[in-house]
Amino acid sequence: MISRRVDRVANLDSLVTMLLPMEKDRMVYKYISFASDIFEVRDVEFADTKEQIVKGGRDLFPLLPKAFEGIKEVGVIGWGSQAPAQAQNLRDSLDEAGCDVKVRIGLREGSSSFEEAREVGFSEDADTLGEMFDIIKKSDLVMLLISDAAQAALYKEIFAAMKPGATLGLSHGFLLGYLDSIGESFPEDMDVIAVCPKGMGPSVRRLYEQGKEVNGAGINASFAVHQDKSGKATELALGWGVALGSPFMFETSLSSEYRSDIYGERGILLGAVHGIVESLYRRYQRQGMSPEQAFVESSESITGNIVKTISTQGIKAVYEGLSGDDKEVFKQAYSASYLPSKEILQEIYDEVSSGNEIRTVIMHGKRINKFPVGKIDGTDTWQVGEKVRAERDEENIPLNPFTAGVYVATMMAQIDVLLEAGHPYSEVVNESVIEAVDSLCPYMHYRGVAFMVDNCSFTAKTGSRKWAPRFDYILDQLAYTAVDNGKPVNEDLISAFENHKVHAAVEECCKLRPTVDISVGSSSSTKEIVIE
Repeated sequence: MISRRVDRVANLDSLVTMLLPMEKDRMVYKYISFASDIFEVRDVEFADTKEQIVKGGRDLFPLLPKAFEGIKEVGVIGWGSQAPAQAQNLRDSLDEAGCDVKVRIGLREGSSSFEEAREVGFSEDADTLGEMFDIIKKSDLVMLLISDAAQAALYKEIFAAMKPGATLGLSHGFLLGYLDSIGESFPEDMDVIAVCPKGMGPSVRRLYEQGKEVNGAGINASFAVHQDKSGKATELALGWGVALGSPFMFETSLSSEYRSDIYGERGILLGAVHGIVESLYRRYQRQGMSPEQAFVESSESITGNIVKTISTQGIKAVYEGLSGDDKEVFKQAYSASYLPSKEILQEIYDEVSSGNEIRTVIMHGKRINKFPVGKIDGTDTWQVGEKVRAERDEENIPLNPFTAGVYVATMMAQIDVLLEAGHPYSEVVNESVIEAVDSLCPYMHYRGVAFMVDNCSFTAKTGSRKWAPRFDYILDQLAYTAVDNGKPVNEDLISAFENHKVHAAVEECCKLRPTVDISVGSSSSTKEIVIE
C-alpha cells in the first residue's frame, strides 16, 4: 500500500502566511499524518496538537527484513560525523535481524578515512569498503552522508552514477536547499528519503551501544519522504530509523528539516550558547568574580545543572526549582534577554529560509583554501575553561539563576520563531531542546563549547562563528544594560513563559527520551566529536 499522507494546515496563522506572497516559503509547514503497514504508528499529544510517531526499540528488529524488502546493497557514502555511527548501527541491526543486506562504505579515492573504516570492521577484502562512485553504482540505497559542500559540488555525478530504481537517502535537507537556490531538483525517477538523527554522530553510536541491554537507546530522528516513486519509501525510511536505534521518529519535510536544522545550529545548539557564555564570562568578571568562578557560573552552569534539569524535567522546571531572590533574578534576566535574542533568531531564520545562509556556506567553502578556518579555543575564556574542567567538582556545579534566565529566554525565543513559522511541536522540541540537552551539551561539558565549534561540520561551524558574536553583542548591549539600569521585569513575558504550550510538548518528549543518559568518557576522541 502506498503510505497515506494527509496534510492539515496547522492553524489560522499558518493559513494567513500561506496567503501572503512575501511569505511563500512558509507554505511547506503543515502537520502531517502518515501510515505504515509494518510499524505501529502512534498518536501523540504535543501541547494542543496531535502528531504521529513511530516508537523505536530492538524488539522491532524482526520487522526490518520487510522494511528493507528489495534492498540488497546499502552504500554509506562518506566518513564524517553521521556516517561512522549510522553505518555501524545499520550493519549491526540488520545482522541481528537476519537481513540479507550488505552495508558498504564508499570513500573518495585516497581518503585517510579508509583506515578508520577498517578499524570498525569494514574492509576491501570483505567487499564492504571501496571508492565512493563504485559503491554508489552497486547500491540499492545510497545513504549520502558526505559534507554539505561536497554534496553541492558532486550531486550531478552522484545522480548519474546511481543505478535505475535506487533510493537516495539523506540525513540533512541541505542538498534540497541548495538545489532550490539554483533552480534545480532531484531526478524524478528515484525515491528520495531522509532520516535525520537529532544529534551528532558520536551520540547516535554511543547511545546505541549503551542501550543494547535495555531494548535500545539512541537519538530521536525525523524522517522525510521527498519522492516516493516505488510506494515503499515510507517503510524504508522508518526501517532505517529503527535500525539506527532512534527512540522515536516523527515525520517532517526536507524543506522543513533544513530550515529548522541550519537555523538551530546557529541558535541555541551552538552559535547562541557560544555567544551567551562569552558575554556572561566577561560580565561576571566585571562584577568581581575570578576568571575561574566566572566560567563556572556561565558555561559550567549551562552544560551542567541547567541542561540536566531540562533533559529530565523540562524547561519550566529550571524556573520552578528556584525560589525567593533567585527566582526574581531569573525573571530579570529572562525578560531582558528574550526580545533581543528573538530579534537575532528571527533574522537567522529569515536568512536560512531565503537561501542566503546556504549561499554563505557555499561561498565560504570556495574561500577555504585562501583563508583556512582557524581554531577559536585559544582565547582566555576557553583556556580558563580547560583548567576548570580539569579541577571540576561535578556535585557542586551551581545553577546560576541569571545564567539560567538568559539561556532559557534564548531557547524559548528560538522555539517561538519556529512555531510562528508553522513548524510542528515534534520538530521544534527536537531541534531546540532535545538535541541541545541530550546530545550536544554533554559533549560541551566534557570538552568545551569552543571545542565543539572547532570540530563541528563545515556548515555548522560557518554559521555558529558568524552568529555567536551577534548574540554576544546584543545581549551585552541590550539585555544586560536593561537589567543594570533597573528596567522592571516584563511580567507579560514571564506569564507567557509560565503558560507556554511548549512545556506540555517537552514533557511528552521527555517521556520518550533515551532510556539511558549518554556517557562521554575518555574514549571520546577529537575525531569522534563532530556534528552535522
